[in-house]
Amino acid sequence: MHTKIQKWGNSQGLRLAKNILEDASLNVGDEVDIKVQEGIIIIAPSKLIRGKYRIENLIAEIPADYGTEEVDWGKPVGREE
Repeated sequence: MHTKIQKWGNSQGLRLAKNILEDASLNVGDEVDIKVQEGIIIIAPSKLIRGKYRIENLIAEIPADYGTEEVDWGKPVGREE
């Protein structure tokens, strides 16, 4: 795919065709890692899995003394049993 670097305000950007994003399993709003190797710009999906948080980071924030407890939601209704 050929595209052109364009100016948006004080920034520059590239437009990527929808099929390019689909081939890379990316969507609008996904985070990407950008690096340069030997003068070549490499754009790769971030290690984040769709969203702001990684499960590993969230688990690491759980206090060591955290305890679980059961919550009584009442009698089953419908086909829950």
